[in-house]
Amino acid sequence: MDARDRILAAVRSATHAAVDPEVPRAYRRDVDLSGVDLAALDHEGADGLLELFVERTGDYRAEVQVITAGELPLVLGKVLGERKVRSLVVPADLDNRWLVTTHAKVVRDSPEVTAAQLDEVDAVVTGCAAAVAVTGTIVLDSGAVQGRRLITLVPDLHVCVVPAEVIVGSVPEAVATVEPTRPLTWISGPSATSDIELDRVEGVHGPRQLVVLVVR
Repeated sequence: MDARDRILAAVRSATHAAVDPEVPRAYRRDVDLSGVDLAALDHEGADGLLELFVERTGDYRAEVQVITAGELPLVLGKVLGERKVRSLVVPADLDNRWLVTTHAKVVRDSPEVTAAQLDEVDAVVTGCAAAVAVTGTIVLDSGAVQGRRLITLVPDLHVCVVPAEVIVGSVPEAVATVEPTRPLTWISGPSATSDIELDRVEGVHGPRQLVVLVVR
């Protein structure tokens, strides 16, 4: 018996009678807004969670706008036009009415669209599964109006539409709303990393630009 087999045998011997421990699930789920100056935020009249989400998402250098459903096509077209987007990829089930004001070439997501093809696309437009106010985080689970994880990682610009009703206060609340067996992507601002000297570089592991359109 070689060293590897001896080690594995020792592990099996030590754990053969082990039982799974009980995992505590009594997480704190409420969010304390007492320390947040809601009156100082930009979007007066929105509820506390929406206000907090806008503030925290903006802290990550994402561009955030609060709009109505009727404004979505016009605002989306303006966002894409200002950034000179010539092509974009969208989930297969994205509503065509979102795109009526854009002249960019639209690629509908499908398994046949490769990473190499996505690398030639300027932007991606998706919805989301949930959003977390206290951390300014967007959660994707490849569900409705989201497409595959791949399409949100390759293009340089991600425009994410966040319905106000999917904004929750805390991470445990968000976890409770998504399907845990789906591939989850948690987005807190544009992709960014820093080297040992703390020089920030954006766009290394995902989109360099993130625009969030909160639809209330």
